Amino acid sequence: MQDTLTSPETLTVSYLGRKDYEPVWQAMKAFTEQRDDQTPDQLWVVEHNPVFTLGQASKREHLLCPGDIPVIPVDRGGQVTYHGPGQLVVYLLLDIRRKRCGPRTVVNAIENSIIDLLAGFGIDACNNPTAPGVYVNGAKIASLGLRFRKMCSYHGLSLNVTMDLEPFRRINPCGYPGLEVIDMATLLGRVDTGEVCQRLLACLCRALNYQESVNG
Repeated sequence: MQDTLTSPETLTVSYLGRKDYEPVWQAMKAFTEQRDDQTPDQLWVVEHNPVFTLGQASKREHLLCPGDIPVIPVDRGGQVTYHGPGQLVVYLLLDIRRKRCGPRTVVNAIENSIIDLLAGFGIDACNNPTAPGVYVNGAKIASLGLRFRKMCSYHGLSLNVTMDLEPFRRINPCGYPGLEVIDMATLLGRVDTGEVCQRLLACLCRALNYQESVNG
């Protein structure tokens, strides 16, 4: 399989607003199961109510004191993470066979998109080959977790924009004790989440080689 992103096409973007996690997760699975070779690829943009999710590799020992926040085991890769208000979540429902690429190429494209976005705001960020995600001076600002089924992806990325970071202290983020987590507002002060969203989507379209995006 060629390890580059080819065949520019239109990408449909759906804005879901603020939603509980589990119904969106179930909808992603259903969409992926039912899609065929002609189904357009989609991005779902959402903000979740507070929830901890446990990836397939998760160990319960990394869930320290969840308190009243729900805990949901899910079918993505990775360890435990937190989703909540002020975090921009983008789910990538892509047919990577049609784009003639492999999972690693998609992960790299997502990380590079976030790094490019942050650079546009004057934030110097990088990835970590041993721990997927994006970091600023060692603090994690964005997480990735994907699932591939029949060469189609679902789940995606979460970017901390302007949020209450306290729940991250209730876990070992992504399975790393003591890992610091940061958001854009801590670095920049006031942040317009809508602007961040539109700029991130533009970066994703470029990195994933989509010609344009349309609202779904």
